Amino acid sequence: MRLITCHGFRLGLVMALLLPMPAWAIPAITCHCFTDRSYDPAHPTVADPYFLATTQNSFFAAAFGVEKKTIVVKKQKGNSADDLWVAYWLAAKSGADPESLLQERKAKGAWRQVAAPLALPATSRGGRVVEALKANAADDRLANAVVDELLLRFRFYGEPELAALRKAGAGNQELIMTGLIAAKTRQPATQLYRDVKGGGTSWGGLLQRAKVEPSEIQSEVAALVRASSESRSK
Repeated sequence: MRLITCHGFRLGLVMALLLPMPAWAIPAITCHCFTDRSYDPAHPTVADPYFLATTQNSFFAAAFGVEKKTIVVKKQKGNSADDLWVAYWLAAKSGADPESLLQERKAKGAWRQVAAPLALPATSRGGRVVEALKANAADDRLANAVVDELLLRFRFYGEPELAALRKAGAGNQELIMTGLIAAKTRQPATQLYRDVKGGGTSWGGLLQRAKVEPSEIQSEVAALVRASSESRSK
């Protein structure tokens, strides 16, 4: 993945070099400025990191009802995607403030300790995440449980297909992207995933085949989440 260096980051680095050594204890801010944001048939995979990231952020925003830019800014400030998935899931289930939960996570060192005093739902509602919390699972496994639950809730997948994709090695970004493309093309998600992993195509290539432009990813993902929510409410 190629990233460009933000102007503000360069300036901050220069200023830091001019400061005394103790001032280096400033939290780092990560720059997520992707250089390639459009599909290039001559270099079909070069923009894939951006497509995967923006699709994940779009799904996150739609699933939790937040602004996409809010999530992007939190990542730029150093919050991991894993922590954000867990924090916002806990916030949605308990009514707590996600930012406060993120701060608690930093202070307590584990999500299990953060979740303990919260009024979480019964196992039948959010069971994957609750069980992972009880097992004191690592952050990535907790995040996977959150994403799996959301993908099932919004009907991106059925249980068998989701399990098959996880077994094949699909990560959270890839699951969300594959679900979007499968919904648009009516093609089996597992086959789409294998096509990319086998080198037969790229995520950008699949988006082109599905007639989804990069600027339309957010609206397309939001439409899928909205349609599922409306269907469940009937």
